[in-house]
Order: sequence, then C-alpha cells, then structure tokens
Amino acid sequence: MKPFSFVAAALLGVSTVATGQAPQGWAEFTKTFQAYVDSDQVVGASVILMKNGRVVSRYESGYADRDKRVSVDSQTIFHWGSITKSLTAIGIMQLRDRGKLSLDDRIIRWVPELRTMHDAYGMMDSITIRMLLSHTAGFQNGTWPYGNDKPWEPFEPTTWSQLVAMMPYQELLFRPGSRYGYSNPAFIYLARVIEQVSGDPWDAYVQKNIFAPLQLDRSYFRGTPYFLAAHRSHNYYVRKDSSGRAGTTDNGADFDPGITSPNGAWNAPVNDLVKYTAFLTNAILPGMSRERYDVVLSRKSLEEMWQPGKPMSQSYESNPDQWMGLSFFVRDRNGQRILGHTGSQAGFRSFYYFVPANGMAVIAVFNTTNFAAPASALQRRMVEAALDLLKQ
Repeated sequence: MKPFSFVAAALLGVSTVATGQAPQGWAEFTKTFQAYVDSDQVVGASVILMKNGRVVSRYESGYADRDKRVSVDSQTIFHWGSITKSLTAIGIMQLRDRGKLSLDDRIIRWVPELRTMHDAYGMMDSITIRMLLSHTAGFQNGTWPYGNDKPWEPFEPTTWSQLVAMMPYQELLFRPGSRYGYSNPAFIYLARVIEQVSGDPWDAYVQKNIFAPLQLDRSYFRGTPYFLAAHRSHNYYVRKDSSGRAGTTDNGADFDPGITSPNGAWNAPVNDLVKYTAFLTNAILPGMSRERYDVVLSRKSLEEMWQPGKPMSQSYESNPDQWMGLSFFVRDRNGQRILGHTGSQAGFRSFYYFVPANGMAVIAVFNTTNFAAPASALQRRMVEAALDLLKQ
C-alpha cells in the first residue's frame, strides 16, 4: 500500500481526511481486500470509501505497470467498463427534461435500422427508450459475439455501419418488457438517440453536458491523451498455458472500444469517480453548487432512475434482493437501499456503490482479470465487506 498524497488530492479538488481517522472496520476490510487481490493475482487495485463527498479512507495495492514497476497511486487512470452506461443514461434523462424526447418514445423513431433484426414477437415497434434504459427490451448481452480470437479481429465493432450490418443476424431474445436481460448494445442504440437529438457525437455530448460541468477533467474515452499517458494503468489477463500453469499477460494500456464506447469506455482516475459519486449523493464539493448539479440532472430525475424495476435474477451475484433501475443496480441489503453498478472490459474490473440516504459510497477498481480460476468465495466476501462499510 502506498501512502496517500494529500497534495495530489488537493490539486484534484478532492477533500480528504487523514487515514488515522479511518472508520470502524476499514482496517479489517483492507485485509480482506488485499487477500482477494493476492488470491486472484491482481497486478494493481485501488479502493476508496466516501462520506458526503469526502474521501475518508483509501487503499492502493500493486502496480499500474508491472514491468516498469510503476505503482498504483491517486492519479492512476483506470478503465471503468459498464459504469459508463450511467453517463449515457443521464444524457437521455437530460434530453427528456429539456423536452427533446420521451422515455416512452419508440426506439425505432430514432434507430429505424433495428427493424431489420429478427423479431419473433412482432414487437419491435413497441420497444421504448425506457425499456433500453432498464435492460428489458430483449436485446442480446454482447455486442461482438462472433470472434474467434484472431489477431486481426477488432476488440469491438468500430463503426455504426458494422453494427447495422450485424442486425439481420440478431434476434430479440424475449418478449420486450417481460423481464430483465442485461444488454450492452441497448446503450449503443441509446447513444444513437442522443446523437440524433442533440446533433453531437456521443462522446462530445458527454464531455459538454457531464464531464465539463462536474469538472471531471481527467476523464476521457478511447486513446489516452499524451499529457496523461504516464498515469495510465496497463491491464492484465491471468490464463493457464498448455501445461495448466497460470501466467499473467500484459495487454498494454489502451484498447479501442469503438462504436461500443457508450456502454463501456470511460477512462479516469478514481478521483474523478469521487467527484461523480459526490454529485450522485448530492454532496456539494468545492467549486460546485446546487445549481451546477441541477444543470447536469435534477434530484427528482436521478431518483426516478433509482426506482427498482425488474428483478436481476440473472446478475452475477444472483441476488434476490437486487433490481434494475434506469441503468443503476438497485439493491436492498439489511434494510438499506444501495445503488451502483459494476464494470468489466479487457482486464479491468470495477464497482461502485452508494447510499443517498447517508452519503456513504465505496469505489473499487482492478486492472487484472483472472480466467484461470472461477470467481472465488473470497471475491464475494470482499464485495460484501465493501457493502458493509456503507452502514457507517
């Protein structure tokens, strides 16, 4: 673990308290966190505990670049995967609040190409924007399930035309609106709506309407800007070789999510996620104001996104007390309503959970995915221990 730099935090506009004031249970949690990191052969990781927008405790472990012995620190830039979806969802809600669209608009109004998809239910014309936000439209999970691990294949589809060309070879998997079924392509289609309505490319829209007003000045998509390259974490895979021995592969720093960026392309240091989570928990940071937050999205609209929808019986935790809101996971745990999301892309994995009622939040990120071993009981225990911290 590296000592926390208060100077760096101050420069990034993030309030902190000394690690000597860490809350009850933090020391025990970091032991569980590190035990999981060690058992899963994670190269580098970071976790932060927040209260009312302030970082009350943080813990960094391992390397952002193992070969060069660059340690994870407060400025390390990670990839946040599907946590990106909340940016796309907030963009939709902004346009709804500005009177540009309705959540009950039919998706084919904005993405008519979807009519070419095989629809055994005859319901494509009735699928709404709301269904896409809540993962109930019936679209498939993956965006690129056709790969054979050839070196010439793209990491993800790179252009809209590629996605459109694949539509006739896809189908609705269940009756729209009948149940929950997680879908990455749904958020590409939502981004297409944002582009059609606003006239901006999706990433430019997010920069103008979310990153800029919240001062997320080290957040970006796809390739790393040169001035931030020294802080960019590499990502790693752990896989077994032909002899059955597990080895770690360095995938480098950058990769191209292409047209799938709206469902998982956010790159940022943990401190930018702190600012974002402060906005979600209604904690006014220095340089912010209630008016600035409301310009991004009103509390009323955020709370609308946090209403539980269909049960997430197929989530990775198979938690019976978890539902899907409008892009947010909603879970009831020990009488507490917890919101958040997880992320996973390339070797990066992440999660963040927060409780609007008490201002608590936990954010964790890892730069390694272990394919050599199944998800462990220790991993589940680590996540549960993180959620226990939110009772402070």
